[in-house]
Amino acid sequence: MNVKAFVALLLLPLAAMAQGFAGLGTDADNFSQPVPGRALNFPADHGAHPDYRIEWWYLTANMTGPDGTPYGLQWTLFRSALAPQDGQGWDTPQLWMGHAAITTPDAHHVAERLARGGIGQAGVVASPFSAWIDNWGMEGPDINILRLTASGSDFAYDVNLQATGPLVKHGQDGYSVKSAAGQASYYYSQPFYELSGTLTLPDGQIPVTGTAWLDREWSSQPLAADQTGWDWFSLSFDSGDKLMGFVLRGSQDYTAATWISADGQATPFADGAFTATALARHSIAGRRVPTTWKIRFPARGIDATVTALNPDAWMATSVPYWEGPITISGSHTGVGYLEMTGYDD
Repeated sequence: MNVKAFVALLLLPLAAMAQGFAGLGTDADNFSQPVPGRALNFPADHGAHPDYRIEWWYLTANMTGPDGTPYGLQWTLFRSALAPQDGQGWDTPQLWMGHAAITTPDAHHVAERLARGGIGQAGVVASPFSAWIDNWGMEGPDINILRLTASGSDFAYDVNLQATGPLVKHGQDGYSVKSAAGQASYYYSQPFYELSGTLTLPDGQIPVTGTAWLDREWSSQPLAADQTGWDWFSLSFDSGDKLMGFVLRGSQDYTAATWISADGQATPFADGAFTATALARHSIAGRRVPTTWKIRFPARGIDATVTALNPDAWMATSVPYWEGPITISGSHTGVGYLEMTGYDD
């Protein structure tokens, strides 16, 4: 098989992301579906779920260098399945994609890796925890103590993560509803990492410290057919409290949120409790993407503005989207990360 044909095959289910971002709004016949009441099982659920169609291990970090310069970091491993089964060798239906990025106030460095499952090029082992694609790795004795590495043509990073709080389950004990029609995923996070390590940029190495947030999610059809993308916010306030909130855009927007107190107690909130209103848009890659937002969450007195550190944080990957660090001002202050998908113009 020639290289172009292989890449086309590899990207077949991933290319569907243009509709509902990973074909996530299309029917998922024969794949397993999330159901309420299934207890998350650790450490097993840190690993892969090949009978579900889509899954990710998604880490973002807000960091500063010795001179106070802010930086953002992303490490993501996606698994997408052509069929609800695992396998060995080239006939496996499991496909893998990795994204890595470093964002500075003035630049956004991006790299991508593509892999076929079953040949050892990419995968995840629950315990001891190991997630990898090529020479990129997220590894440690368990999910709470990790070393994270990745590199691209003009950047690299090598950082260590130590969790200082508990895992957080979103929605109904990890069952996260995504639409009024009832589409859902299993979703939990580790939002309490302390980070230290080194970034390598064109100007040299930079020691950094900061905080990081890992999202784990898997499903087979988490979006409704009319939903075209989402705006996802992870917010870490200076008080120590945290907030995850998302808006799924469709004929009628659908929202959900989780309030995470500084001591790790999580409170889920259903549709309508969290709102995000675009205040300013930025032109990037032929799109008009909102990079300044008004965030309101009355249940905790939040009326704040979030602003992109670098509006040009566009992930020019096989499936393009916007992902970058943000700052929070207004009723609450802090830092966080914003992901936006499905902006076509």
